[in-house]
Amino acid sequence: MKQSEIKELSIADLNEKLGALQKNYTDLKMAHAITPLENPLQLRGLRRTVARIATELTKRELQ
Repeated sequence: MKQSEIKELSIADLNEKLGALQKNYTDLKMAHAITPLENPLQLRGLRRTVARIATELTKRELQ
């Protein structure tokens, strides 16, 4: 998810996406611990997307 797409979402949408992505990240991390993922770069992409959304939420709270 690109930064421009994140900026267009409302705060409620961002909170919803953040929860879903964090759950997805946790599930993938657990699956990777048991058996290696075919594409382990998915973990990095998800982690960065979670960070982007969390950053946008913090930025909006400070404004």
